[in-house]
Amino acid sequence: MDTSRPIRIAISGAAGRVAYALLFRIANGGLFGKEQPIALSLLDLPERLNVLEAHAKELRDCAFPLLHGLRFGSDQVQMFREADWVILLGGKRFSSGSQSRVDLLHQNAPIMIDHARAINRASPAARVMVVATPCNTNCLVAMSHAQDVPREHWFALNQVIRSRAIAMVADKARVPVTQVTRLTVWGNNSENAYVDLQNARIGECPAVRVIGDPNWSHQVFDRALADQFREIVRWTGETPAGSTAHAILATIRAITTPTPFEHWFGAGVASDGSYYEVPRGLVFGFPLLTADGKTWTIPREHYLDAQARERIARNVAELELEALAVSHLLGKV
Repeated sequence: MDTSRPIRIAISGAAGRVAYALLFRIANGGLFGKEQPIALSLLDLPERLNVLEAHAKELRDCAFPLLHGLRFGSDQVQMFREADWVILLGGKRFSSGSQSRVDLLHQNAPIMIDHARAINRASPAARVMVVATPCNTNCLVAMSHAQDVPREHWFALNQVIRSRAIAMVADKARVPVTQVTRLTVWGNNSENAYVDLQNARIGECPAVRVIGDPNWSHQVFDRALADQFREIVRWTGETPAGSTAHAILATIRAITTPTPFEHWFGAGVASDGSYYEVPRGLVFGFPLLTADGKTWTIPREHYLDAQARERIARNVAELELEALAVSHLLGKV
């Protein structure tokens, strides 16, 4: 990285809980390291500007040496201008009631369109992390309205599920979380996501062999992942903020840091139709790796048995239904 200039990070929905959990960690070097200056642009609605001002005052009070710029406002073009990274948190939040993903998508897709057009105008070279739920299809909608932003610069967050899965696998195997590698979240960032234990490793061994409990691997594990999320929402009335902020940091670090040998990370990216029978255009969770921290590729060597292919097909169907629900809002895909 070029430490002679600050990396400019713009965040929408910056008055919210996830942003608050994120801002101070970024300003203290938790994203790009202790040598890299950063500049923050905080965006939210006009009625939330007083909260942004309070956040800005707190950030200044911390006297972070790496924080070389800080601005806030409600003008999307101004806040996104010259950004290197844009993190899209802004949108209606998932509730613990009967709200469906499609209902939430209908509310958030227009917000994504406005953000995308502003990014296209203000910072077409930026890389964009979409977090607002449902993030895969929100990313698809946004990407379709920002034709000057390269498709490979768009990412949808799925690291919350991946981190949760790693923690559960480590707990089951009674090993440190650092021993669990090569775990992939395929497909949609939803309860139907396919968390692939077959290709995961614990140390140098296949994870399923170390766990040694087929019933847990094939039955209990998936239910436990979904239950964990539901319990947090039920107990707090909110979606997780701290773990979401941590997942954003982990994903952007992985995208911008060369991937260790025989490892990979994960995020939702635009399929070109040539990998694992995922149709072109869908924003789909894949295993990813980067050699230079600038470009990424999808490894092709994953073995997928019939059950894995069926789970991936189920995610394709779910994402196609979401895309169909907002087809009238899509630009050029």
